[in-house]
Amino acid sequence: MKLMTAKKFSDSTAKALKSKEPLIIIRKDEVAGIFFPIPLETIPFEFKKELFLTLTESIRKRLKAKGMKEEEVLEDFEKFKKTRSRR
Repeated sequence: MKLMTAKKFSDSTAKALKSKEPLIIIRKDEVAGIFFPIPLETIPFEFKKELFLTLTESIRKRLKAKGMKEEEVLEDFEKFKKTRSRR
């Protein structure tokens, strides 16, 4: 298990998330969070399904609260795809 400051975690998130061992994130001398890496294939299907449903419902509620329609989101996504830099 590794200790990492919140600043260091923020500065190197991509690298930190590739860690194979748990990380304890420290902010102001207190535990801000713990990251336990879990290979996606080990997560049960029912949990993935429940997580997907929960996240999509949350997104739906936020879009509705902002008065956005599905068509607007799709248009924004298409614009984003056209303007993003190719890797």
